[in-house]
Amino acid sequence: MPEEILFKFERDMDRSEIADYLRTVADSLESGGDLSLESGGESVTMSPPARPTFEIKAEHETPSSGGPGEFSVEFELEWDEGAEGEDGGSDDLTIG
Repeated sequence: MPEEILFKFERDMDRSEIADYLRTVADSLESGGDLSLESGGESVTMSPPARPTFEIKAEHETPSSGGPGEFSVEFELEWDEGAEGEDGGSDDLTIG
């Protein structure tokens, strides 16, 4: 399935700034509101269903050139267009 990038933002930030953005997303999800993203001339508004799929991925990339590696943590919400959300499983998640 081809992928279309609707919005992209990347910038170095203080951890507290990142936490503020994540809190705003959490508040929107908890209240059932839309997620609106805007930066420069780009913007997108999305409406996650009541039960989207939540994915967390932690990675360590080691370059083949022998230079320093890169760590990443990705948080992703996924849902099918028009989906109301379904129970995606019973595994528990702990974040600390």
